[in-house]
Amino acid sequence: MKSSSAEKQLFRAAQSAPYLEREEERNLALRWKNANDSSARNQIAHAHMRLVIAMASKFRGFGLPMGDLIQEGYIGLLEAAARFEPEREVRFSTYAGWWIRASMQDYILRNWSIVRGGTSSTQKALFFNLRRLRAKLAQGDNRLTDQAIHQEIAVALGVSLADVQSMDARLSANDTSLQATIGDGDSKTERLDMLVSDDLLPDEQVTLMIDGQRWSDWLKDAMTGLNERENRIIAARRLSENSATLEQLGVEFGISKERVRQIETRAIEKLKAALMTKVPERTRELEMS
Repeated sequence: MKSSSAEKQLFRAAQSAPYLEREEERNLALRWKNANDSSARNQIAHAHMRLVIAMASKFRGFGLPMGDLIQEGYIGLLEAAARFEPEREVRFSTYAGWWIRASMQDYILRNWSIVRGGTSSTQKALFFNLRRLRAKLAQGDNRLTDQAIHQEIAVALGVSLADVQSMDARLSANDTSLQATIGDGDSKTERLDMLVSDDLLPDEQVTLMIDGQRWSDWLKDAMTGLNERENRIIAARRLSENSATLEQLGVEFGISKERVRQIETRAIEKLKAALMTKVPERTRELEMS
């Protein structure tokens, strides 16, 4: 009841606010713009609270609190007041309408569902117009199929058929907790347990870990057959997260880039030969992958 009482007070205050004549509105806007007079800005905003309330009532169907919609609209109204340019000879209500609507729509998109939808202009147009257009088309011809309705909406809004179908599915479904249970009795399970994971199965992870350790040991053993310079080049070029360039290693050893490349190629051939001796089948698999 507390919020309802606060809303009623807000409605009464908005209704009692005086209308501004064009010249009075322009003078207030000039005071705000030229003299940074915040009281003039607030007068303009207060006089247009009716516009905020009227626009908020149009978005009641999204199930969000009226008070929150009005608050968001008021933020848009203040933004409009801060940016208004009186020299353009446009009435403030015309200019402010866009800011108020945009502020409310952003709030609805953020809070209508726990799953955040797209915020592009096409997604916004779909979200706020799809149900209205669907109802209008269905009323005009109740024999239309969903496919036909979706197609007409796609043409009317200039979006793809897939976008219309995806948004219609979102608007038709309610949010469901991942902790919600499925099934009865002993067969109950949570929706979270039904999600498909991209991770490897536990046995595959263990196999991969063991194979990785084996390859590491084999490589360390094979590198004992390289001389100090070959070891350094392979480590810097192949086994480091930030691999060194041929030029950097050339400077380090006082040789040319081409010479570093030759040493690297020779060292790799030595490693392949050593690994082929120990694990020929696995080495061939690695070369082919």
